[in-house]
Amino acid sequence: MPDPQRVTIPGLLEKKRRGEKLTMLTAYDLPIARLVDEAGIDIILVGDSLGMVALGYPTTVPVTMEEMLHHAKAVRRGVSRALLVGDMPFMSFNISLEKSVRNAGRFLKEAGCDAVKVEGGQGSMESLRAVRAILDAGIPVLGHLGLTPQTAGKLGGFHVQAKEAQSAVALVKAAQELEKAGCFGIVLECVPREVAAETTRRLSIPTFGIGAGPHCDGQVLVTQDLLHLSGSFHPKFARTFARVDQAVLKAVGQFRKAVGQGSFPSAKESFTMASVQLEKFRRGLRKPEAVR
Repeated sequence: MPDPQRVTIPGLLEKKRRGEKLTMLTAYDLPIARLVDEAGIDIILVGDSLGMVALGYPTTVPVTMEEMLHHAKAVRRGVSRALLVGDMPFMSFNISLEKSVRNAGRFLKEAGCDAVKVEGGQGSMESLRAVRAILDAGIPVLGHLGLTPQTAGKLGGFHVQAKEAQSAVALVKAAQELEKAGCFGIVLECVPREVAAETTRRLSIPTFGIGAGPHCDGQVLVTQDLLHLSGSFHPKFARTFARVDQAVLKAVGQFRKAVGQGSFPSAKESFTMASVQLEKFRRGLRKPEAVR
């Protein structure tokens, strides 16, 4: 019997029809995945943003399939109810339809993901063909339009997209093509709120905004941005909901101080030997060493 608490793609579509807002957050390891899942988030995305947030790369481009699968497996172990989506990294698709499908399948077969996310589609027949091939293989796909970090260089950097009328129309049409292909939803990143609103209105599948205004069906953030754990980099669209960085700094400082003062570990935080064994231990230390 299916778990009634488990988030499903039909359930997401039904929420859009009812006008209920959807939520998506990233996770790259088990502890964060478990917390995000327990908080009731609809979708957990193992994003290739882990390259910059967790691995220290300057962009998402260096992230490999093996790194994505490694983290996705860890996240899977902490997720019991949310829909788990694996992000296909740069050069894992669009190289050939066969490899695109094989790599997408690895997220489900090896990491236990429920779906994959694929960047691009606007003005790219190659991306659309890859999406269709993955969908034809029975693998659910979440689309991603607007600012696509993997190809940010081609887009002129990390800037707002679809600001001009022509590119805005192209984005709406691309979204409709992805829906027609069979995507169950689309991430809209860094696009004007008016464009996101019109795209959302024209689609029967949910849109998830990140820097796309309030009119999308759902919102997605990088969890480290939400918790202010991304260092000095803080996008305009990323609201800080908790200063976890300050809590960590305070806790680590208290640990260092307690160790320096000798107050950690205390007697309650230490183990002791039974009195009989302790006496035997002491007698054993007093015995002269055996003559060789």
